[in-house]
Amino acid sequence: MMGIKKYKKILVLQICIWIAAPLISFAQGGAIQRLDDRILIDLSEHRTVEKTNFFMFLSRYNNLVNAAVPAGVFAGGVIGNDKGTRQNALYIASSSAVNYVFTTLIKKLVRRPRPFLGTIKINAVYHPGQTSFPSGHSSSAFTTAASIRQVYNKWYVIVPAYLWAGSIGYSRLYLGVHYPSDVATGALLGTGTALSMKFLQPK
Repeated sequence: MMGIKKYKKILVLQICIWIAAPLISFAQGGAIQRLDDRILIDLSEHRTVEKTNFFMFLSRYNNLVNAAVPAGVFAGGVIGNDKGTRQNALYIASSSAVNYVFTTLIKKLVRRPRPFLGTIKINAVYHPGQTSFPSGHSSSAFTTAASIRQVYNKWYVIVPAYLWAGSIGYSRLYLGVHYPSDVATGALLGTGTALSMKFLQPK
């Protein structure tokens, strides 16, 4: 019975992914694309040096935080000789790994150009490689936040986790390297991945 539930969750996630990919392809050049462009143009026209440095800092250390969280949980499990905590660390790390695979796959399938390569050239702070949809920074940050919520369902853990994830998503918009629809889809993908991997949590 547990096996059936597990695969149902994974199936739901996969369906959401395959629906999202053609939707964004359809949206390019349409109302969503126009809204994406308008938001990024407005942000690019109101940048300051201080905010730019701050959001660059957040983006630069996103991967480090995503790796440090399961490492810290695992270390706590080793120090406390707690098998459940160590298994929770495996759950968080596995969610991040699966999310990375899904995010990379969708990027390769959709191949949406970065905002600074679009029809309307967005003034970006820097020019990262690869493609734009979905936002890998957003999906990874929300995977970590959502999996932490499953492990430590306390407000003083959840609030900072989601503040971090939300700030990472916003930083990608502010820096001009992702569209809002990239970030929103990344957040949904990351959250869905964490929820679909809950079967790895200790009973």
